[in-house]
Amino acid sequence: MRFKDVFSIIGPAMTGPSSSHTAGAVRLARVARHWLGAQPDRARMTLYGSFADTYKGHGTDLALIAGLLNYDTDDHRIPDAEQWAEQAGMAVEFAVSGLPAPHPNTVRFELWKGEDQRTLLGSSIGGGSIHVQQLNEFRVNLTGELPTLVLLHSDKPGTLGAVTSALGAADINIAYMHVDRKGRDGEALTAIETDSPPTAELIAKLRSIPHMYEIKMINLKKGAESDAV
Repeated sequence: MRFKDVFSIIGPAMTGPSSSHTAGAVRLARVARHWLGAQPDRARMTLYGSFADTYKGHGTDLALIAGLLNYDTDDHRIPDAEQWAEQAGMAVEFAVSGLPAPHPNTVRFELWKGEDQRTLLGSSIGGGSIHVQQLNEFRVNLTGELPTLVLLHSDKPGTLGAVTSALGAADINIAYMHVDRKGRDGEALTAIETDSPPTAELIAKLRSIPHMYEIKMINLKKGAESDAV
């Protein structure tokens, strides 16, 4: 975790008994959905630590399903999330693991939409705050607090320079950036948290940069449209 803010101190508006086991779980699942770019057809969630021990009693399972449906932490439909998922045609399953995890409240998502499969590893760290450690096995360090661009690209000279130049020209300030790569000249993932959300026109410009494979937008602000960016 890189910082604490007022949200971390007073906690989120939420439906459920626990900010860690419900509100944080909702937010983790929403990040996973935005990483996929759509509602998944199928989701498998593996729970670790106290998530694994108490997920049914604390409503963590319902919170995770609700987040995949893109519900916010205070949505009145969370207690009936299983029924809403069935109605939406989303199949979900849960597994528990006794293996070590980065935090006691940790979940690994495996999501499928057609032939597209995505994974995310993240933790609920208290007060509704979250920490995402992995996207598709790339290391990241995301909080979900700010609009976040996730770029998949080739690790070629000039690619990130073109990205940061385009953001600067659009008056978008970078709050935090993390890069992981599979090796020199291999596939890379760059996650950029920004002070304000990029426009659709800017995202289209970033997508046209050479060696850029894909761009996803993660934005948990109410009313934000992040699917299929």
